[in-house]
Amino acid sequence: MTRPLVRFALLAAAAAAFAATPGRTACCYFSALGQDVNQPAQKAFLTWDSQEDVESFTVQPKFEGNARDFGMVIPTPSRPRLYEMPRDFFKELAVFTILRPMPLDKYKPMRARFGAMGGAPMPADAMKKSSVKVLEAGVVGSLDYKIVTAERAEDLFGWLKEHKYSYSGDEKTLGFYIDKKWFFTVMKIDPMQMKKNEKGEYTGEVTPTRFTFASTRLVYPLRITQISVQDQTEALFYIQAPQKMDMPGRWTYQLTWAPMWRQALDFAVPEKVTAQEKAWQGVVDSALSDSGRSSASVPSMPTRLEWAKKLDGKDLAMLDGSLKFDRQADPAAIRDLKILRGHLRQGQWVTKLRKVFRKAEMSQDLEFTRATLGGKPDDMEYIYILPTSPP
Repeated sequence: MTRPLVRFALLAAAAAAFAATPGRTACCYFSALGQDVNQPAQKAFLTWDSQEDVESFTVQPKFEGNARDFGMVIPTPSRPRLYEMPRDFFKELAVFTILRPMPLDKYKPMRARFGAMGGAPMPADAMKKSSVKVLEAGVVGSLDYKIVTAERAEDLFGWLKEHKYSYSGDEKTLGFYIDKKWFFTVMKIDPMQMKKNEKGEYTGEVTPTRFTFASTRLVYPLRITQISVQDQTEALFYIQAPQKMDMPGRWTYQLTWAPMWRQALDFAVPEKVTAQEKAWQGVVDSALSDSGRSSASVPSMPTRLEWAKKLDGKDLAMLDGSLKFDRQADPAAIRDLKILRGHLRQGQWVTKLRKVFRKAEMSQDLEFTRATLGGKPDDMEYIYILPTSPP
């Protein structure tokens, strides 16, 4: 079935509103009673092995608040293994996914642009009647963690309070994951090691941590993040998978990408248009035509595709410096691209997506899907600035 799209004029206005929104979201924060901590942003790097049914995600949440001691809770569909990641992991991902300069020989002149798992198994918690079980405890980086399970939401709620945390949400959200028999990783954070802002509140980003676990789907626990969000939160996803990936349903990046790509093609020199682009033009034209007959509207904060490529040997060679990096960036950051070695894999797609979620939108978890348009697989790379790329 063809996904509904909106006309480019309407989309451009929505995209402009999105770009003006300040701004990232797999965990929820718990703080002591009377103290506040919230999550305005989070970055995540997800990898998916569909053959082995293994998922990994690396998260680096951003927090701010006045709590002197708090923790995060990250639910996963199976028991995870935790690994410390380099502090600048996401900084280097951002450098690696910089768009290449627009190939000026391809486009006509334009008047304007659009705009390792540690610790030993621990016994069950001391509460005799509680269904909470502490399966493992250890340290990853500078963070103490415990992996727990529970059969009843009220038990986990009580366990968190017993360990000097006041749950900022309701038991229903915990029950959402307990009913699915998910596992919970609880991590202690010491804000005293972080900076204070002008309001005297602690603010900072936690050490990046990778969670690896068995899963039959590429999922991301969005719902639990709702607890730590005031009005909205910005999520920046880097997804490594065998195919180009997308957000589900009405959050598809095609609402912004397809009209932008099609408009850019109108500026291209015909002789420079590839066979793949010509074939994809027909798919996009059909989808945009269908959107003209559809009453569907674009979300007020649509998903934006920021980079997409199937990695090859040249990409990996740039990580170790054996091939010169082909974009402009800070020399020190280019040298540190080696941080990404072993994490980025040849033959895999990396798709970079950004989405601002309103609190009301975060009632379910995300399940990423194969990128398609009009029922056709979308294998178009996005590595060069287009005439219609956002500034």
